[in-house]
Amino acid sequence: MSTYLLVHGSFQGGWIWRRTAASLADKGHRVMMPTLPGCGERAESLREGLTVTSAAEELQRLLFLEDVSDVVVVGTSSGGLVVEKLGVLAKEHFARLVFLDALVPQPGQYVSEIVERPADAPPYKFTELARGPTKEQMATGLFAELDEVTKAWALDRATMHPLGLSDQRPGELDEFWDNTWDATVIRCTRSANPPLAHQRATAERLDARWLEMDAGHYPMLTHPELTARLLEG
Repeated sequence: MSTYLLVHGSFQGGWIWRRTAASLADKGHRVMMPTLPGCGERAESLREGLTVTSAAEELQRLLFLEDVSDVVVVGTSSGGLVVEKLGVLAKEHFARLVFLDALVPQPGQYVSEIVERPADAPPYKFTELARGPTKEQMATGLFAELDEVTKAWALDRATMHPLGLSDQRPGELDEFWDNTWDATVIRCTRSANPPLAHQRATAERLDARWLEMDAGHYPMLTHPELTARLLEG
């Protein structure tokens, strides 16, 4: 059996993985699904100085304290950035990594340049330290694919995302690409972002296995058992 570290994306927390984590646990796997600082139930910890690196350092410490190795590390959406940095900090703990409909910027790329939003898309709300859509925008946009019960459940838990975790600083993730990885890229074919071209480029640069799901951006909620099977490789 394997140990899985599931890293969530924007406007989420560890809660987003609950259904898929249950499916993995039913198969005997150990599952860790931490919430990043400033997100989910840790929204009150939002503060200045949060970065992709500081979030990855937290996860590095978690892997050390839990004394785990041969971990399958999974990043989804903007969680891909944190997984990139974690790989540099804690590669000795990794068995393999999985990018599930994830943003994985290569040197010189930034999330703001990768994500494709329609010109008429309503702008996000911004505070001094975070950004995110309104609940109404989530209901008709990001979470539109969810059934009504799951949508209400997710909307109750969604939070704005720390600005420091929304994109990387110049050069912050470059070292990731100096390493070789046992990697899988899973694309959700009904998800507009991250774009197909970005995910293909990730797979090609990493020489990663390529898998596709007939799902939107939240397969861990809509297709938890299939997601678990694909994460198992």
